Amino acid sequence: MQQSKTLGNCATLRPRAVQGRPHRRRVAAVRAGCDPAGPNGRRTKLILDEDKMPTQWYNIVPDLPAPPPPPLNPKTLQPLTADDLVPIFPMGLIEQEVSLQRYIEIPQEIRDVYKLWRPTPLYRARRLEKLLDTPARIYYKYEGVSPVGSHKPNTAVPQAWYNKQEGVKKLTTETGAGQWGASLSFACKLFDMECEVFQVRASYDSKPYRRMLMEMWGATVHASPSTVTQSGRDILDKNPDTSGSLGIAISEAVEVAAQDPAAKYALGSVLNHVLLHQTVIGEEALEQLAMVGEKPDLLVGCTGGGSNFGGLAFPFLREKLAGRMDCTIRAVEPEACPSLTQGVFEYDFGDTAGLTPLLKMHTLGAQFIPDPIHAGGLRYHGMSPLISHIKELGLIEARAIPQNDCFKAALQFAQTEGIVPAPEPTHALAETIREALRCKESGEEKVILTALCGHGFLDLPAYSVFLQGNLKDIPLSREKLEEAFAHLPMREAAAK
Repeated sequence: MQQSKTLGNCATLRPRAVQGRPHRRRVAAVRAGCDPAGPNGRRTKLILDEDKMPTQWYNIVPDLPAPPPPPLNPKTLQPLTADDLVPIFPMGLIEQEVSLQRYIEIPQEIRDVYKLWRPTPLYRARRLEKLLDTPARIYYKYEGVSPVGSHKPNTAVPQAWYNKQEGVKKLTTETGAGQWGASLSFACKLFDMECEVFQVRASYDSKPYRRMLMEMWGATVHASPSTVTQSGRDILDKNPDTSGSLGIAISEAVEVAAQDPAAKYALGSVLNHVLLHQTVIGEEALEQLAMVGEKPDLLVGCTGGGSNFGGLAFPFLREKLAGRMDCTIRAVEPEACPSLTQGVFEYDFGDTAGLTPLLKMHTLGAQFIPDPIHAGGLRYHGMSPLISHIKELGLIEARAIPQNDCFKAALQFAQTEGIVPAPEPTHALAETIREALRCKESGEEKVILTALCGHGFLDLPAYSVFLQGNLKDIPLSREKLEEAFAHLPMREAAAK
């Protein structure tokens, strides 16, 4: 691929003979046509031309040392077949979900839509570095320049396009904070499709402007759980005051799609094809870092279902597995919903009502309803099976951070870099700042790369709560967790 060639050229900027000699590195960089970003470099914003935008998505599965466990049919407990998925997904996406092909061509019509915002910029966080007085060099890949203000259109557009090619008239989906729901609404409008969104009640109430954005693009939006579906009515009968969860909203969206022959379901995270589409983030970041002769020592990303994290991390993990770089890769999640750090690696449903296949993943239990933290996009009981598998292989690390620490980091970032982050990536920013301060103590000149997956301009009420001193960290209830674990499918089956 062209990016590998570019990486190879810029790799010459740091030969052993000039390691530790900034002036000679800079001269070598200039001769190679690159402008180093640190420590004596000048560049702050790294932008690729449109003709450098990736033309292929990267599938990490063929490069892993062991294949991930297959999803199971919950009725037979046998590996899922393509026919099992046909009622809710188009065949084009099913083929991507199970593909063993390393690279998959991005159709031209999708690339033409991507050009509305891609390639996205990579920034050097110079002012944040100065505030922290750290020798670390911090870079962030900013996905907030998309029409929706987040990374989610990277997969919403291809999902809508593949459905459109197969004659689908309507897509249903769930959304937490609303970035995914808005993205699919936008994509459906581009391809003249209907869109029906079930938004988690906690976010529906606290983030009204995202609902308005979805409606601007023509979507029908319900607070979940709703009275529209049997799944929603069942939940409301048990707990009429529930704040909802992504698992419940998924149940409702899947139920509607399964009952309508003209409709299919679209998922904004978790599944392989979703993470596949997001790899344009990491592929571009590789090219942009190569422009300044840098390779990350640490890559940090927030995780809810895993799409943003996988999109940035997978291309770098490919380079690490091939021996072309040595980069620590760290996932960061909320303390209130810590699937990677406190969940169990077992087969579980992707939704609350048990309408989805069984997925082998780190899970808090499909019956677990997270407390209503402000990072609504991270309130999911499970983790991407692919990221869960990679964690089990020891290829990534995981941390959990309370939301007050995240908002403190967001304030430092906004007051130096000028961008108000969405609550979700503040988790990655908090860990980035912690690592940068560790570098201050140790004197290490680490290169840290993180993903700023969206802006927080529609999340300002959450910042207001923080600024007024009313933001509370909600401790995770171990009792609540153990109760959810008891309802895991394989444990319930064994207990019978």
